[in-house]
Amino acid sequence: MSIKHLLASSALALTTALTMSACKDTGEKAAKVAPVTTPILGTFGIDIEAMDTSVKPGDDFFKYVNGGWLERTEIPADKSNYGSFSVLGDNAQARVRTIIEDVSKLKSKAGSSEQKIGDLYAAFMDVDAINAAGMAPIADDLAMIAGLDSHDAIAAAMGDPAQSLTAPFGGYVYIDRMDPTKHITYFGQGGLGMPDRDYYLNDDEKTLAMRAAYKTLVTAMLDAAGRKDASAGADRVMAFEKQLAEVQWSRTKRRNRDITYNKMSIEEFKAYAPGVNWGAMMKTAGLGAITEIVLTADEPVQKSAAIFAKTDVQTLQDYMTFHYVSDMAAYLPETVDAANFAFYGKAFRGTEEQRPRWKRGVGQVSGVLGEAIGEVYVKRHFPESSKAQMSALVENLRSSFKTGIDNLEWMGPETKVEAQAKLAAFNPKIGYPDKWTDYSTLSVDRKDLIGTVKSAGVWQWEDMVSDLGKPIDRDEWGMTPQTVNAYYNPSLNEIVFPAAILDAPFFDPNADMAVNYGGIGAVIGHEMGHGFDDQGRKTDGTGEQRDWWTEADAAAFKKRTDALVAQYNAFEPLPGVHVNGELTLGENIGDLTGITMAYDAYHKALGSKTAPVIDGLTGDQRFFLSYGQIWQRKFRDAALEARVKTDPHSPGEYRANGIVRNFDAWYEAFDVQPGDALYLAPEKRVKIW
Repeated sequence: MSIKHLLASSALALTTALTMSACKDTGEKAAKVAPVTTPILGTFGIDIEAMDTSVKPGDDFFKYVNGGWLERTEIPADKSNYGSFSVLGDNAQARVRTIIEDVSKLKSKAGSSEQKIGDLYAAFMDVDAINAAGMAPIADDLAMIAGLDSHDAIAAAMGDPAQSLTAPFGGYVYIDRMDPTKHITYFGQGGLGMPDRDYYLNDDEKTLAMRAAYKTLVTAMLDAAGRKDASAGADRVMAFEKQLAEVQWSRTKRRNRDITYNKMSIEEFKAYAPGVNWGAMMKTAGLGAITEIVLTADEPVQKSAAIFAKTDVQTLQDYMTFHYVSDMAAYLPETVDAANFAFYGKAFRGTEEQRPRWKRGVGQVSGVLGEAIGEVYVKRHFPESSKAQMSALVENLRSSFKTGIDNLEWMGPETKVEAQAKLAAFNPKIGYPDKWTDYSTLSVDRKDLIGTVKSAGVWQWEDMVSDLGKPIDRDEWGMTPQTVNAYYNPSLNEIVFPAAILDAPFFDPNADMAVNYGGIGAVIGHEMGHGFDDQGRKTDGTGEQRDWWTEADAAAFKKRTDALVAQYNAFEPLPGVHVNGELTLGENIGDLTGITMAYDAYHKALGSKTAPVIDGLTGDQRFFLSYGQIWQRKFRDAALEARVKTDPHSPGEYRANGIVRNFDAWYEAFDVQPGDALYLAPEKRVKIW
């Protein structure tokens, strides 16, 4: 795994953003958002037609809220799952396509953001030119890999961001978790082509079938590259990756921040993990001057280095060749692209068809020039009134969280002081950045798609590495405004909500208040909750990782989280496939915290007023319906199984059912009684924050 690649694969969402900048002259002068006065969904913000009222809410709240939608909805052929996030994502994608096409029509100055957006999109969309070029655009790179005749040469090549070669280890530059006033280089495990180590180590029927499909992919990529005896090469690659898998930590173990910060001097690191010419790798990565490093997985890196040292050069060439062609497949002839999709799309996730080229083109441009597009996006689709309304919601949630901490019966006063300080220091970012990053030094050549992709990778990597020695930029965002998501960043103690998620069903300025609190209010609370989940609680309000808990309070917290783990371990979305309560614990704590704080904030917002009854539904019922509606999602079986094995988020069904059954007010709102399938006795209900 290349150093550059680890940034996107093992860091938090906050560090996966590509460096971005502004589109300075797009002709956009002001927001042109048509005034809307009615809710987007239904008469008050809930899609009543999506419900299945034949299901008792106490038996399956998720189906009660979404059963009608589940029954009539077919997952689109180009998706592995479909739901509320998908609808918003499609909407944002269509808007971005319009922006790209509008910008492309302008007579743009060479070197302008408009020129870069238009040319990159046009290059990606020119499938005829891509097919005609064949493998020629990467011929020199393949020859370079084939010419690497020693482990030292291979190590140097693996560090080169211009090649972006997959390696068994890799790193990134980000804020030092133990000293959040500076940046440091992180380094950890990587290098697998299948999405998790278990796919190499388990021998059940489904896993064996997955490995067979993977060998087909590796063989196809090596054959396309012109490697001799591609099938034998594939066997070597898979054997090598299995060795790496055997020494890697599980996803659950990698969540533990107590063991993922192992600081060493460079000399200590070289002595700790011999077998790789780290000096050559660091030099080509532009990290030759660093004097210290943090291993996010120390023993796996040490053992992977030993595996690398004893592996023959031919196998390492096959390994790098396969991954390089696979990584570049989207920019290569359709036959190569289709073979790549056959594994990563169809075999792994059950997706029937590849996304239309334009959708992938939009993703490509948004990934490279995301904030240039984002600046136009917010002008067109995110009014300032929405930002003001969201800011008020955030502060209402913060107030409720403050009260919640004060009232905790299981936490002592000493820890409460620290918790309140952290909460008060939360920095909310809403909609879009206050400043846009500069793209002026990024080159885009319409006639050289792969060259452009490679130069963009170098540009992004060098921009990140340049942070070493610089002050922390607290204005930087980890997602573009057009991203349908949100995140909490422990190093900056910030909660971030891009513009694209601030839409129905999550947020609608014209929806009933209960709906917004049950939707985006719960999302706000969820992100705040990450600051106090089983890992987020290990960082203080300044972003420093330190233990600010008393021993008794930490034990009381763990007793509650252990109970939540046990609840989620019992969920079985597919026969024999159980949710991993440890892997999903942080997200489940976030969900439970989110609904708790949002509900309290909703009632504080009501003040002395009683919520009106709308369409026969009380305010509390509308609140919980909104919460269930945001987790609306349907999966293909293969995608559902993959999610359970690899994703720290529980499937939507359990993000709804698994949370409300722990919340007293939900029982009262829907008259849930003993004997109902979701019923938990009061003493079994988990209450944390």
